Amino acid sequence: MTPFKDLWEMARARKGGHAAVESELPQPATPEALHAISDSQWLSDMGKRVFSAGFNWKVVEAKWPAFESAFDGFDPWKIRMLSDDALDDLAANRDLIRNRMRMESIRENAAFLCALSEERKKPAGHVLADWPRTDYVGLLEMLKTRGARLGGLTGMYLLRWRGVDGFVLSPDVTAALQREGVIEGAATSKKAMRAVQTAFDIWHSESGRPMMQISKVLALTTGPSAA
Repeated sequence: MTPFKDLWEMARARKGGHAAVESELPQPATPEALHAISDSQWLSDMGKRVFSAGFNWKVVEAKWPAFESAFDGFDPWKIRMLSDDALDDLAANRDLIRNRMRMESIRENAAFLCALSEERKKPAGHVLADWPRTDYVGLLEMLKTRGARLGGLTGMYLLRWRGVDGFVLSPDVTAALQREGVIEGAATSKKAMRAVQTAFDIWHSESGRPMMQISKVLALTTGPSAA
């Protein structure tokens, strides 16, 4: 596996200098900033990411104020109690994107956030924010198995959107990890995801950089991905 300093040199050569690479690196949010995000905002973000998956994100952004109004601010404790009839009404609302299955995922994710908060005796968003960096794949697994439609890139982009430190397995990052011998094919199995975690832990130990920056550097060694 290539040392991080050599990955950096590969990215520098492709981008035209150290400053050019640094200018593209994302910054993780501070713990204080993450703790300030309400569970209602997390639920809204989950809904937005679910509706954006495979859909024109500009349309989703334009429609989202109407979603905020229709879902009354996305309070998970209220949304988890929505009846099927209420979801049917929302799915028929012409101001929204009328996809009944994705609408239902908002109710399911509200129940997930409430259950997580009850289990951990603190806001669910704090659980997401405080998750150990060395078990990022465990956080992704929880979103996939306990959340609704939050697996794969949807969960990764949800966390990246809010500044939780972690990697995004974009095509460019996946290609770099394959080149480095970390994975073969897509990282779809638990074994492959653990191998990815181990690789990022090693590169973090070498560089001291957050995982999201290592992810971006990897992407820049193969292409102009926004990973």
